[in-house]
Amino acid sequence: MTQEKIALVVGATGGVGGAVARVLVGRGWTVRGLNRDPAVAATKAGGEGIEWVKGDAMNAGDVVAAAQGASIIFHGANPPGYRNWKGLALPMLESTIAAAKAVGARIVFPGTVYNFGPDVLPLIDEGSPQKPTTRKGKIRVAMEDRLRETAAAGTPVLIVRAGDFFGPHAGNNWFASGIAAAGAPVKVIRYPGKRDIGHDWAYLPDLAETMVQLIERADELAPFEVFHFRGHYFERGVDISRGVAAAIGRPEMKIRAFPWFAVYLGSPFVEMFKELIEMRYLWMERLELDNRKLVSFLGKEPHTPLSEALRTTLIGMGAMQRA
Repeated sequence: MTQEKIALVVGATGGVGGAVARVLVGRGWTVRGLNRDPAVAATKAGGEGIEWVKGDAMNAGDVVAAAQGASIIFHGANPPGYRNWKGLALPMLESTIAAAKAVGARIVFPGTVYNFGPDVLPLIDEGSPQKPTTRKGKIRVAMEDRLRETAAAGTPVLIVRAGDFFGPHAGNNWFASGIAAAGAPVKVIRYPGKRDIGHDWAYLPDLAETMVQLIERADELAPFEVFHFRGHYFERGVDISRGVAAAIGRPEMKIRAFPWFAVYLGSPFVEMFKELIEMRYLWMERLELDNRKLVSFLGKEPHTPLSEALRTTLIGMGAMQRA
């Protein structure tokens, strides 16, 4: 028998998982975080209020044990540094599926735009065909197909899809690697895509708030439910970089190009660089997520003003001092 407000977060030290865990804690949920080293996880910023449980997402028994009493299992586990997605992503998901079946929990899964190839751009809704042209995109489609099967067999699933993300405690993300580096005051601002091509960004606190609002209305959801989160869409993609310049008080600052040439040179030796090159098309063509279904259900999409979101992100990254 599940209890109403217990959630297990697999991947609670990650950007999306951590953000969802914090919102759940703030709403009075008991939140468990699965981690191979709970003592270290408990010392990381942003993990306050989480009950850390020792376990490995590759081990179904660990996940089942950690999920006892939970009504929600948030699956935010990702292979680090883009390494071995084929060997790790689906097995970790199978552990979550086994746990959800065992305890009668709903699976909540953060979807990505990697599922979609250039054929369906620029405006993507929940019914857009998923025909990825990349290895990572094909794995993400396989994961969602597996979740659809799971829901059909009686374990409910909620997927919330978003674009590239930014925010405090965001972990590995395009904002920190492609726009403004973490750990020191901003000296260089870049943009990794075509400057006049539209691009979608998700501010993590808004995305997490959206997911939790949906979780708390789970009784109204279908067994397999998908929503698209629009977040901050920029008709001119480079305007997010312009926003960073404004946030640090230097609106005139030059926006530099991303050094793709270095990524190509290093790709024979660095697995992550190979993956970045495969996904480059998402920076070369307009991409916008259609959130009309989400807005119809919730009434509105949680949305922090860009200037506030960027300041909070940069402060959290150690790239800007608090005023």
